[in-house]
Amino acid sequence: MKKINLRNVYPSIKADTWVEVNDEIAEEIHRFDKAENAYRLRTYRHQAYYSLDREDGIEHDVLFRLITPEEYYERKLTSQQLYEALCQLSEKSSRRIYAHFFLGMSKVQIAAAEQVDERAVRTSIERGLKQMSQFLKNM
Repeated sequence: MKKINLRNVYPSIKADTWVEVNDEIAEEIHRFDKAENAYRLRTYRHQAYYSLDREDGIEHDVLFRLITPEEYYERKLTSQQLYEALCQLSEKSSRRIYAHFFLGMSKVQIAAAEQVDERAVRTSIERGLKQMSQFLKNM
């Protein structure tokens, strides 16, 4: 059994508090301290002080921005209008537009899957987009 000072392990503890822990736990704490010191030395040597990960929530807020209820409603309404406009098209045009914009297929891939010329797919998508824009303007 080894004695460790909890003040060194937990920064929130202000007074010295000594506890006995297993040798395995003490060794693990020591190994973690060595790894942390090596990381600090590496960032110092390579001048890598530009990380947003300061544990104050900046990085999380930048990466995972929560949307407001108004934004959620607006997105839902927009997607409903988009699907309504897509349903107004012919089956062939809507299938091609869906494959190109939602599934990420290229026009050549769509043409190969349908065994038609690529120009036919391209013109069908262009006409379908024009019809959709007219439908959405009238909404």
